[in-house]
Amino acid sequence: MTPTVTLEVRDLSTHFHASGTTLKAVDGVSFSVARGKVLGLVGESGSGKTVTGFSIMRLVDPPGFIAGGSILFQGLDLARISNEEMRRLRGNRIAMIFQDPMMTLNPVLRVDTQMVETILAHESTSREEARQRARDALGMVGIPSPDERLRSYPHQFSGGMRQRVAIAIAMLHRPELIIADEPTTALDVTIQGQILAEVQKLTRQFGTSLIWISHDLSVVAALADEIAVMYAGRLVEQGEVGEVLDRPLHPYTKGLIDSVPSRNRRGAPLRQIQGMTPSLANLPSGCSFRTRCPRAAEICQQAPATREWLPGHTARCHRPHHLVEEPA
Repeated sequence: MTPTVTLEVRDLSTHFHASGTTLKAVDGVSFSVARGKVLGLVGESGSGKTVTGFSIMRLVDPPGFIAGGSILFQGLDLARISNEEMRRLRGNRIAMIFQDPMMTLNPVLRVDTQMVETILAHESTSREEARQRARDALGMVGIPSPDERLRSYPHQFSGGMRQRVAIAIAMLHRPELIIADEPTTALDVTIQGQILAEVQKLTRQFGTSLIWISHDLSVVAALADEIAVMYAGRLVEQGEVGEVLDRPLHPYTKGLIDSVPSRNRRGAPLRQIQGMTPSLANLPSGCSFRTRCPRAAEICQQAPATREWLPGHTARCHRPHHLVEEPA
């Protein structure tokens, strides 16, 4: 039985006008997330991961704008509904966990006020019931003494504690879709593991779909069902997480994996991807990765198309690993 698709993004493009030029921060991105599944969206800083998440939430401010494509949330195109319709969905059926928790929290309001008002904005329930749900949510993400902490202000929490509050707020309505933008970066390993366990339980119990934006491949490997790799605003590889990480096709994906410390190479120098991510204002012709790619050949001066090289495993590459011999 085919699982129900919660989100389907088709040819999404988000551009920014800057100094007389148009920067394609997201350029023709397509993917889908099934009910109860986790998609890991990975890549270096500047690859377009966060802008993709902001585009789905309709949070891109001028000079940025959604230039094309569709964002189908259970058949409803988020790119074309009114701001009021989007406001009713945002925080209720669709939630986002930001990398900076202060993008979620108001510094002059107590935590209980913020959490209770978040519930009452979308549901008809008593304040006492809303407060109890807020208390339970804080306990779920590992905040000790949740009754006392509800009466605190954001500045009275550490950075990691603020992030846990932001995660708890995102989970209040048990949304059908959560977009998490590197939410565990500021947390220690123990709390990170606890948060990942709670997120996995949420997807299993309530069928919540999750887009986990990260540069940490170890977290994505432990959490995600599928992985999508972004580079310079485009998806360059996508497939089942184990398949992609065990058998990467795109040289960029291979470079990301080789950059991760491994107990199998203890004491050996880490490999690194040569060069820097190119400016969106001056991308190389053809394949945007070719100037950094050890497998680049003359054909790479032509733009590659996304191709399904293996069942369910796509890559935007002329010379994928394992399938095409390395150039002499």
